[in-house]
Amino acid sequence: MDIAVLSEPDMKKTGDLALQELHKRFPAALDYLTTIFLIDREYGKVANSKLASRLGVSKPAVSQAVGRLKRHHLADQDSYGTIRLTPEGRIYATRILKRHYLIEHLLILRLDYPWDKADEEALRLQAAISEDFAAHLFETFGRPDTCPHGNPFPGSSREKELLNAPRLSEAPESCRTMLLRITEEGEAVEGLLQFCNANQLRPGRELEVVRNNGESIQLDCCEGRSFTIPEEYAVHLRYRELRD
Repeated sequence: MDIAVLSEPDMKKTGDLALQELHKRFPAALDYLTTIFLIDREYGKVANSKLASRLGVSKPAVSQAVGRLKRHHLADQDSYGTIRLTPEGRIYATRILKRHYLIEHLLILRLDYPWDKADEEALRLQAAISEDFAAHLFETFGRPDTCPHGNPFPGSSREKELLNAPRLSEAPESCRTMLLRITEEGEAVEGLLQFCNANQLRPGRELEVVRNNGESIQLDCCEGRSFTIPEEYAVHLRYRELRD
């Protein structure tokens, strides 16, 4: 099968076969596609340097990988260096991202796997499951609109709300908040998910900002417990203000 000429209808018909063929020919492609999608969704622009930073690889490695994606008609890059997914690339990216989120739900809700480790494990499994199994998981878990860390499924009704939510690092003092999500970028920050898990900072948690000095934020929880979160973590947490 020539994955370079798959149209959206073709991909819907071939589904798993096309994706597995891509994964076989270019194992890193799925990570690149989903990361490009997520950066573009979060920031509206994808540059080589940002992609290299997120994936932990060199800029030359990114240039080489993007070149391969272009040859497969899965990505384009304009004269300013901005990387964009083609319609075909976007289909692959959203399909894998949805599988990733559903695997996280399976690991946490059914297998009692640690909340702060599910993302890493889902990365290993996301290319292995079928579309039929993904659809089964979607129904099993009540058609979820976010992953367990609060990030929205592509195209969900809450996607815009969650993406546009303010950063906890910007919350004013005395602000009552509800934590909405830990960003995908934040999930990759060393120690952040472990910190959130240890302090029960999960979507839906209500918090009050006691102090915000630009370097750290002191938070009070509804049960009277207080702790401090460093700014480099708080910048990756998004919230909704609670009003009386």
